[in-house]
Amino acid sequence: MSDAKSDGTSTPGNGPDGQGNGVNGAAANGNGVNPEKDLGAANLPGMRGDHGEEIRVQRGMFGANNGGDTSGYGGLVRSIRLPGAATRPYGGWFDEVADELEGALEEQGLVPENAIEKTVVDRGELTFHIEREYLVAVAQTLRDDPALRFELCTGVSGVHYLGDKGRELHAVYHLRSITHNRLIRLEVSAPDADPHIPSLVSVYPTNDWHERETYDFFGLVFDGHPALTRIMMPDDWQGFPQRKDYPLGGIPVEYKGAQIPAPDQRRSYS
Repeated sequence: MSDAKSDGTSTPGNGPDGQGNGVNGAAANGNGVNPEKDLGAANLPGMRGDHGEEIRVQRGMFGANNGGDTSGYGGLVRSIRLPGAATRPYGGWFDEVADELEGALEEQGLVPENAIEKTVVDRGELTFHIEREYLVAVAQTLRDDPALRFELCTGVSGVHYLGDKGRELHAVYHLRSITHNRLIRLEVSAPDADPHIPSLVSVYPTNDWHERETYDFFGLVFDGHPALTRIMMPDDWQGFPQRKDYPLGGIPVEYKGAQIPAPDQRRSYS
């Protein structure tokens, strides 16, 4: 991320070519420009203007829709967007990695366009969105190809996008090349109705417990995992606590003589 100066210029960031996008000078000087329309607005990491893919419109601070708004921002309306596909050139070593990956897949008789749904460059990170049936092949290629050598997967994280219809559940992997000192991301999606993704334990054994945790909290089923059981919640727990549609529940809390209602029973400000 670039460091914006008071005159609207910026110092080099940590992008692949060593250059940051900087903050639009007009917005930085506060002359009335809407920062949501400024794609370089460093102080608004969630804003994408009119770019990217809109998955829902959020009302209120947290987007709750099954109870009263308790944030005091019930009138806030935001467009929630995911970054769209990037176009060439990506910049710096990003193009080299993309070329090497596509070439290595072709050598295996695979069509890169079938395996890679889209390539995203956003906030200085390179992300390959992979079709789930090709995940293991792509991960093994990234690990073994001499020009790539992403030897380390630091884990998998789950994400639940209720508004991303047909692909509500996402699994995100961070891969690091110790050989080339590079970091990329893989992202795979699955629908709520079929939450299955191939396990990567056979390629990256350290993903064992990470996949169990993602299953435990999000309900993503990692096919081929050697022992996919809950790791944090009790074995007989119903539901997956980090999904966006999981009920808040809770119990009243006594605090200095006052009783604070459970989250699902608090009053609305609107």
